[in-house]
Amino acid sequence: METLEFQAEARQLLQLMVHSIYSNKDIFLRELISNASDALDKLRLATLQDGLEADASDLHIELEADTEARTLTVRDNGIGMTREEVVDLIGTIAKSGTAELLNKLREAKESPELIGQFGVGFYSTFMVADKVTLTTRKAGTEGHGTRWESNGEGTFTIDDAPDAPVGTSVTVHLRPKDEEDALYDYTETWKIREIVKKYSDFISFPITMGEDTLNSMKALWARPRSEVTDEEYHEFYRHISHDWSEPLEIINMKAEGTFEYEALLFLPSRAPHDLFQRDARRGLQLYVKRVFIMDDSRELIPDYLRFVKGVVDAADLSLNISREILQQDRHIQMIRRRLVKKVLSTIKDLLNNNAEKYATFWREFGRALKEGLLNDQDNQKAILDVSTFSSTAGSEPTTLAAYIERMKEGQEEIYYLTGESRSQVENSPHMEAFQAQGYEVLILTDPVDEIWVEAVPDYEGKKLQSVARGSVDLPKDKEEPEPEGDFAPLLTFLKTQLEEQVKDVRLTHRLTTSPACLVSDADDITPALEKMYRAMGQEGPRVKRILELNPNHPLVSGLRIAHENRADDSALPETAELLYGTALLAEGGDLEDPARFAKLLADRLARTV
Repeated sequence: METLEFQAEARQLLQLMVHSIYSNKDIFLRELISNASDALDKLRLATLQDGLEADASDLHIELEADTEARTLTVRDNGIGMTREEVVDLIGTIAKSGTAELLNKLREAKESPELIGQFGVGFYSTFMVADKVTLTTRKAGTEGHGTRWESNGEGTFTIDDAPDAPVGTSVTVHLRPKDEEDALYDYTETWKIREIVKKYSDFISFPITMGEDTLNSMKALWARPRSEVTDEEYHEFYRHISHDWSEPLEIINMKAEGTFEYEALLFLPSRAPHDLFQRDARRGLQLYVKRVFIMDDSRELIPDYLRFVKGVVDAADLSLNISREILQQDRHIQMIRRRLVKKVLSTIKDLLNNNAEKYATFWREFGRALKEGLLNDQDNQKAILDVSTFSSTAGSEPTTLAAYIERMKEGQEEIYYLTGESRSQVENSPHMEAFQAQGYEVLILTDPVDEIWVEAVPDYEGKKLQSVARGSVDLPKDKEEPEPEGDFAPLLTFLKTQLEEQVKDVRLTHRLTTSPACLVSDADDITPALEKMYRAMGQEGPRVKRILELNPNHPLVSGLRIAHENRADDSALPETAELLYGTALLAEGGDLEDPARFAKLLADRLARTV
């Protein structure tokens, strides 16, 4: 026998469990049954796909209560574990974010759901146990099994178990009943039945106690919606997603005919913490004729809908289908297309008929959904139809269709401006003429907005046009002579003086109160996109932009007169540098040499005092 210590974080977690800071202790049995069901799924999958020689003809979960010994045993004949797997999976918490998990558990004393959410269900047994004993044997291996035992005080023992059958058995040595502390007698049959019915009725393997089977084993997705309660749907959602909030929307699908399948999908009500992490677990559960195939089939749903949870049960796929075959299988591709259309149509229904639910969905998942504008050309229009954007027209987001309805007579473009925040965009010099003349501008502040606007040429025939890019011609408030000729010498001087920073200097009517702004050429990438590429290690030459001047601003007109009267004045190059710097700062850009700019500005101010 060998005695080992838990990992430090595991010891802290055990202390939280042992001292019972959670009111709903029933969930320990739900977690043990869920682990047993996973072990049975893994064994069946290994026999089908990997050719494992093991008996998968009678997979089941047994519950055995001993009132005299005060023990409850959960036993399965599933995949089992090796000695190394026992130490690794139970002795440590081999997952990232352990510190965050512990903090959340300490803070949320009335949220037992966090146990399942973070995948540490086995530890929940110590809420009700003085001691836990586990015996296991890995299927397909020769030799003995393994016996693990701990009282949750920081160490565990591990030893050989020569007579252990294939599978895993967890015996919980129960603490005395204490109803004031919500600690029930978990050897009582009625209590066990209640927990199984509430949490595990949909488990696809029989859960037996003596001669009785405690669960219905009905595939929830195969039952008519009228026969399933919301609570059953919600519990199933919790089981497959480990999100203990209620789902935002439930989607049932059934296809009959030449190719049959059923699907039960859920739109979550909140985004998981790893929604934008590359190694996050995603995809749908795939079954074939009620037989579990894989847990995270990414082939069934595109990455931009990775937040969708659920099950697909197909009738005509091979049971030993592999991921490589999935990528090529025409039936899988057909299911994928139909699932995407159904999800997008469900989101559209929320947009049109349930503003509150839609607002929740868009707040949590809008950024991810917009990724589809980049890589799903077939559904680009449908994604745009269900997308909403902040706008200068008001505080409420708008659809593109609503924007078009409000367009001014003669307006042919949908105007937008990207930025880091609404306030930055609204205060940008590029917005001045549009605000002055009452043109609505979309305010795009998600990082993905910088990219998808490049991939979407138009919507309903209306081109998307950045107000900070290219030449934007707005009607002038009144006809006035073009002063280009008068300003030509100044423009030439500034272009020469700032040749390292800008590609051109020109006059503009897009400004009303600011002296200058910087715009990107029509075919150039934006500074934000350039910065994004550099952050990803894609170095390239810096793109120069165009400096546009407001001919009606006193600074610009005064600079023209000063250059006309004293072109050799040494202060003019400094003024040119200050003019460029203020234009860069006004749009939220970064100065290459902030210290030099500050010194020039301080010196100039000192001369005016």
